[in-house]
Amino acid sequence: MKIRTFLLTALAAGLLFFTQAGLAQSADLSSSTATSEIPASEKLVVLWTSGDRDVALKMVFMYTYNAQINKWWDDITLVVWGPSAKLLTEDAELQEYLGKIIKAGVTVRACKGCADQYGISDKLEELGITVLYIGKELTDYMKEGRKMLTI
Repeated sequence: MKIRTFLLTALAAGLLFFTQAGLAQSADLSSSTATSEIPASEKLVVLWTSGDRDVALKMVFMYTYNAQINKWWDDITLVVWGPSAKLLTEDAELQEYLGKIIKAGVTVRACKGCADQYGISDKLEELGITVLYIGKELTDYMKEGRKMLTI
């Protein structure tokens, strides 16, 4: 009788564990499914490295914002790298425009290595930018076949 109770308890615990694990895995899959269902050919990465303000206003931000609100691409990521990060932390107009871009739904990331060298990681995060070591992620974007616009 004790063995039967033990086996039934073990079976119930196992079912509970695997059901919960399956639900957790389903939740993980569903949260990443929306982006992964989009073909790479419909994903754009704008790699912004220029420290030139006019380039930022009249190309990078103008195109990225309009591409997002007009749905020219299904998924847009703006990567702020190097001198562009420094410029962004020093210019209130660019910061305001960036806020519009983020609000429109563009994913914005910045290179932590560069930001740390400039001492601006915290400032970029305050602007709503995800600051991370992005070399591997950028490599993955390219290997995935995303379209790249480098400025």
